[in-house]
Amino acid sequence: MSGPQGSIRSMLALNLKRVRARRGLSISELSRRSRIGKATLSQLESGTGNPTIETVFSLSRVLEVPISDLLDTQRPAGLRVVRGEDVEVLSGEGVDLRPLQRIESGEAVFEVYDQQFRAGERRDSPGHVGIEHTVVQAGRLDVAVDGEEVELTAGDYVAFDAALPHSYAAAEGTVRSVLLLQYRTDQRLHPSTPHALLDADASPGA
Repeated sequence: MSGPQGSIRSMLALNLKRVRARRGLSISELSRRSRIGKATLSQLESGTGNPTIETVFSLSRVLEVPISDLLDTQRPAGLRVVRGEDVEVLSGEGVDLRPLQRIESGEAVFEVYDQQFRAGERRDSPGHVGIEHTVVQAGRLDVAVDGEEVELTAGDYVAFDAALPHSYAAAEGTVRSVLLLQYRTDQRLHPSTPHALLDADASPGA
């Protein structure tokens, strides 16, 4: 995940261009599918844009790749400690995310985030790739998935197909939680090679 070796902005700029090229999409076509303006996409690819959670999740959904394929720097080796204060925050509507780690195990890939919902605000998502897991650490969180609603408190867990429309709302005060996004390895363009380490002239993937 993004960290001291690369900011979210710089890693998204690097990886977005490569993923888009491997999908065979022009900026105009990606703009049409994602409903993100061409000027905004150009800024993101040049590293001058200001990505939000909504933007990154929309690109993940349209390009059909995990978030980490857009934000990852390199795969960790050995002991790794991630200090929350050192991780760049990716902010969006009602929520702040800190990307902590990507874990590959067998046919599954997990992305681990520290997730904080701002008091009195709501985050809506039309859906994206993967399975979403949330564990509430503090506060009261309202979760709606495809019309079904549930309330979570500290210690509660919820999981669902992230392709379904879903929303979160901090029902009472600020809510702290851990978010895990789960993918199949075949949902990644290059399951064994981090995008940040790929050569720019590598041949397109499937």
